[in-house]
Amino acid sequence: MGYSPLARVLATAVCGIVTTLPLVGTAMAATADKPAAELVRDTFAAAAERYGTLLAKVQRQPGFPRTVENGEVRLVDVKDWTAGFFPGSLWYLYEATGDARWRAAAIDYTARTAPAKFDKTQHDLGFMLGAGYGNGYRLTGDPAYRDALLAGATTLVTRFNPKVGSIQSWDLWKNSTWTFPVIVDNMMNLELLTWASRAANEPHYRDIAIAHADTTLKNHFRPDHSSYHLVDYDPQSGAVRGRITVQGNADASAWARGQAWGLYGYTMMYRETRKDEYLRQAHRIAAFIMNHPRLPADKVPYWDFDDPAIPDAPRDSSAAAITSSALLELARFADKGLAQRYRAFAEAQLRSLASPAYLAGPGENGDFLLKHATGHKPAGKEIDVPLNYGDYYFLEALLRLKAAQGGADAGG
Repeated sequence: MGYSPLARVLATAVCGIVTTLPLVGTAMAATADKPAAELVRDTFAAAAERYGTLLAKVQRQPGFPRTVENGEVRLVDVKDWTAGFFPGSLWYLYEATGDARWRAAAIDYTARTAPAKFDKTQHDLGFMLGAGYGNGYRLTGDPAYRDALLAGATTLVTRFNPKVGSIQSWDLWKNSTWTFPVIVDNMMNLELLTWASRAANEPHYRDIAIAHADTTLKNHFRPDHSSYHLVDYDPQSGAVRGRITVQGNADASAWARGQAWGLYGYTMMYRETRKDEYLRQAHRIAAFIMNHPRLPADKVPYWDFDDPAIPDAPRDSSAAAITSSALLELARFADKGLAQRYRAFAEAQLRSLASPAYLAGPGENGDFLLKHATGHKPAGKEIDVPLNYGDYYFLEALLRLKAAQGGADAGG
């Protein structure tokens, strides 16, 4: 059983712009040859130190730490799609250390996300509830957490359109021409539905998750297995109206975090359904990322694989964190040779992220963990900053690496 927040809960109850960062030298030497178990242990120790300071700064304020803006920690309210990642990281720190202070803090911040379970205005309830309530239920078995997750799943399915076969991602923006926008990120919210289907013995949730994954598989991917960011549908006929980007470099470019969401999403959906087409797609996306000619030597991608400014383009450490976590799970479903490649690639990414080139030291980075993430470059927002979801998937990947090194089942 693994570290994805909802994958194990049933069983548990009865988871400046950087351009040319060095692969070797002082920055990487600290992690290059360290045994994996020691790497995980030391990185969690550093994470506990950073987050202890961060928690002390924000705990008495309303909101959730998302990033650093103008040198200060930026807090967001419960309606922000990233609200659940900070409580999720606290649960991972508790899981890794057994320290009761992290459990107490995680309980506190998870409770603060409670309004999200009834929020019908967005699709991100899997992020907002799964990271906090999902991990909380997995680690404590608290039935109130189960109830919150089921409420969130019931809310999420109200955004499903059977003619499109998808869950609508965003409500229609002012001045946009979209009629039913679906972004590749939405794959990440399907785990809430597959979990709810088992927890409530209600096939409807699973059927919607499969329909959405099938529609995305059909319409979001190019012949090279990279993904468009957004597909717009006609809500009456289900026909595709357009394929565009919002957060990537161009409509036809490969936005790095979008590729990571797709990899993680189809790996998770294979675990949840055992549908072979999902596994094949996960392998294809993995090959696209791992073999890309513009992937830097340290395996932390530029924010978009097709940014013409490469190599003078921002990195996205959050995309590397998501990718490494996904590959460690995908390795469970691969033959021996491919599994070894996936684990080696993921471990190399984690060694880069755990090096001083990316992992913040004391007093740096607003006391978040990972430096050099990119949130929304086209909008000029969150460029070369920490991001709470980068930290969350980094900690998840470290736990998965620890489980894999120990011979445990590290994915679901």
